[in-house]
Amino acid sequence: MRSMTDTARNRTDTTGTLDEALERIHLSGPERDGWLSNHAPMAVEALVRRGQARTAHRWLDNYRDRLEDMPASTAPVTGQNWPEALGDLSRVADWTLFFERETADHPWPTVLAEWWPRLLPGIAGGATHGVIRVGHSVHTLLEGEETAPRVRELAHALGYWAARYQPLPTLERLAPAPDAAAALDRVPRIADQDGGMLERLDRLTGFPDWPGQAPRDRRRPAPHSGSSYGPRPTVTRPMATAHRSCWSTRRPRPTRCCAPCPHSPTPCGCRASTRPGRRAPR
Repeated sequence: MRSMTDTARNRTDTTGTLDEALERIHLSGPERDGWLSNHAPMAVEALVRRGQARTAHRWLDNYRDRLEDMPASTAPVTGQNWPEALGDLSRVADWTLFFERETADHPWPTVLAEWWPRLLPGIAGGATHGVIRVGHSVHTLLEGEETAPRVRELAHALGYWAARYQPLPTLERLAPAPDAAAALDRVPRIADQDGGMLERLDRLTGFPDWPGQAPRDRRRPAPHSGSSYGPRPTVTRPMATAHRSCWSTRRPRPTRCCAPCPHSPTPCGCRASTRPGRRAPR
């Protein structure tokens, strides 16, 4: 059985295998057959992190028949026209190029902190594989060296999330729920269970407000500040709740989080304090 020391040692790839695998993957698009997500980025990251780097290229060789070429770019996504391109899979190459430019011009944590709140309302797109791919990418960047292929993988992941952006329909605002479990219990079950996930999501009729969440149009993306990295979007209670997991009450220092906390003026609110028991702002 592999020891904890061996597992920890293998979290950081020093062989170059992960970068080589990502460069191969970036020649392909994020989907095949019009809707099946490309699982290669997540699979090779998990293989390398679990100490199986030697099998990554062989796995890719066996998976390559399930990959399709990256679609051609059609028109640039910019800091002004990006809302028009949200949820348009035909613009996935445009989105990828946009995030490649952004991560070249700005530190990747800054880009991530700016964009995940904007993309969060469309998290269901691609059966959540966009945000899953982002999570694997961020894990790699936090655990190891920030190489060009790894930063480019974040651009591909964010581009896929943006191109598959799928907001919920306009919903009736139900009575507030105290927590996630209670909110789920209050969502009315849809009568027609036919079709895929996206079709059924469009049949939702109501959802409880979270405590402290300001009313807003659930279909509308977060407003653009006018400059690429101006004031950050307002963080709703669910977003703050997700980031609260970055803060620890059991250790003398808060644990490292997956991204800069949007509710903090520091690069990472999770490392802004060394006092035990410090929690994220409510």
